[in-house]
Amino acid sequence: MAGRPYRRHRQITVVSLLLLVLSMTFGPTPSSAAGSEWWVPTARPAPDSQINVTGAPFTGTDSAGDVRGFVDAHNHLFSNEAFGGRLICGKVFSEAGVADALKDCPEHYPDGTLAIFDYITHGGDGRHDPVGWPTFKDWPAYDSMTHQANYYAWVERAWRGGQRVLVNDLVTNGMICSVYPFKDRSCDEMTSIRLQAKLTYALQAYIDKQYGGTGKGWFRIVTDSAQARQVIEQGKLAVILGVETSEPFGCKQILDIAQCSKADIDAGLDELYALGVRSMFLCHKFDNALCGVRFDEHGLGTAINVGQFLSTGTFWRTEKCTGPQKDNPIGQAASEAEKDLPAGTEVPSYDENAQCNVRGLTDLGEYAVRGMMKRKMMLEIDHMSVKATGRVLDIFESASYPGVLSSHSWMDLNWTERVYGLGGFVAQYMHGSEEFSAEAERTDALREKYDVGYGYGTDFNGIGDHPAPRGADTSNPVTYPFRSADGGSLVDRQTTGARTWDYNTDGAAHAGMIPDWIEDVRRVGGQDVVGDLLRGAESYLGTWGGTERHQAGVNLAKGAAATASSEEWNPVTSYTAGRAVDGDPATRWAADWSDDQWLRIDLGATNLVGRVTLDWERAYGKSYRIELSADGQNWRTAWSTTTGDGGLDTARFTGTPARYLRVLGVERGTEWGYSLHEVGVYSG
Repeated sequence: MAGRPYRRHRQITVVSLLLLVLSMTFGPTPSSAAGSEWWVPTARPAPDSQINVTGAPFTGTDSAGDVRGFVDAHNHLFSNEAFGGRLICGKVFSEAGVADALKDCPEHYPDGTLAIFDYITHGGDGRHDPVGWPTFKDWPAYDSMTHQANYYAWVERAWRGGQRVLVNDLVTNGMICSVYPFKDRSCDEMTSIRLQAKLTYALQAYIDKQYGGTGKGWFRIVTDSAQARQVIEQGKLAVILGVETSEPFGCKQILDIAQCSKADIDAGLDELYALGVRSMFLCHKFDNALCGVRFDEHGLGTAINVGQFLSTGTFWRTEKCTGPQKDNPIGQAASEAEKDLPAGTEVPSYDENAQCNVRGLTDLGEYAVRGMMKRKMMLEIDHMSVKATGRVLDIFESASYPGVLSSHSWMDLNWTERVYGLGGFVAQYMHGSEEFSAEAERTDALREKYDVGYGYGTDFNGIGDHPAPRGADTSNPVTYPFRSADGGSLVDRQTTGARTWDYNTDGAAHAGMIPDWIEDVRRVGGQDVVGDLLRGAESYLGTWGGTERHQAGVNLAKGAAATASSEEWNPVTSYTAGRAVDGDPATRWAADWSDDQWLRIDLGATNLVGRVTLDWERAYGKSYRIELSADGQNWRTAWSTTTGDGGLDTARFTGTPARYLRVLGVERGTEWGYSLHEVGVYSG
């Protein structure tokens, strides 16, 4: 029910007093403490879910001037609008009330037999009691894949329990939509993304009405880090829009042929930015025209691989990994989804020793990455293949760009320090308290080294499992009521309708159980891990703010005069030295096929040189030196390596005045010569 509009006080008469009494009797029921308890709405819809948290949300900053609070770095509020609109059942909110919002999909009646996606991905028969409000016999539940877990009042409870940042990833998958038999709308991915963004703003307005008008509610969509910081200091929830979809901007690939252009990417990024999106994945589940993906495991992996084939015409392809990082093992368990394959087509088997996707970051993908950098957006690297992730980190390191996020444990742990070294942010999937605590402990030393906080990615409404109950008979159960992690609020069991959830026996059934889960983590993992989580908001904003402040360095080598010891001859294409400094990543310098070769660049004047980037073609230097000179005659080594592995190398060293720079090859990494697409020279 909408709150009454604000009126300026006038002289109170008997008539106005009578009207006031009548309005209190027949209108929305205001909070008895609404005047002082700003966090309590003046006109909550009735009936509605309870919050079951008392006490003031913490506001302001700590003694160091930092904001406090938890970060859910990966959630999908409105995925019920995705995949054709009938895969996730129930709504985040409804003007018609909770009974309309929290009801099952019509095809799930009478017993869940047609809950097809549940048993395709997780086995069983999908049967359940479809009734939601007010009984909730079978859902939401920690192992229920296709029912609303983000009802707005449950998100409110998470906020009241200490959460201060929520990343709402707008999500969909056109192929899943097309093969799922129940749908009530188009499968176009960008159409769904637009709708979910619109509904996020509608949710903000819906909550604002409960608090008396625009801007007064606790749910605040923010578009820059300063705005987010102000919201958190007020004790409210800063909501950031992200995107996680398989074919953004229509960038799918069919038989390895891209179906989008650079113009499509620019237009798509501009549109998303205008919608308020500030972070996104470039690939998700299926290889697309931008990058290869990290594989899914088990039966879900088989189902996704089938979808990959139906969408792109190719199954996932693997190769042996070249380093310690590896993509997930491909799930090869049987899946109902295989029935959708054309007759005679089978999911291939895979070599256990080849666990890396052959597909990395494509040229279009690199264009998209650099486009995000120009727009100061943050890039999510979870779901990217090892090959694609490595290239992205190389690009970011070459530019000292901090905008990298790993939001739900899909990044290879071997990359964690590179992310922290850039100034990026890492969150772990919402695992059970034992697993969450163990993984947090594995990376604790890195967080201490880089002085950063931690986050969690709940992935609610993301078709994934959530923490199961540890049981009421465990030695250290959650006891109700308990104090929130900051100590300011009292949290009791959560009740919606006739159902009351207890974390010990129900686990993380919905977003409202986040405070209970954190208390369980505290009991299992100790106060230190919860302390790191409380620092999550500050660290996330640090990454975002650093991204916004990033300034692209001036490439002193672009267009400079260049000479080389040799230049490979080709009757069709030029491989002259100047091609390595022409600003075009598609051209390159190539030397003759021998070890001792060099490329010399004249910067035109003396400059302070402190960083050099080398973008190698497949013919790279295994051992080489970067030398500087003031006069072109006397050289000193500024940086060297004997373990080069190609790709994009970044050399950093103490800033040194120099006019001339020389890349001196000592040993080739291949049978060919040395070949560089581009050399960048920067002051710092």
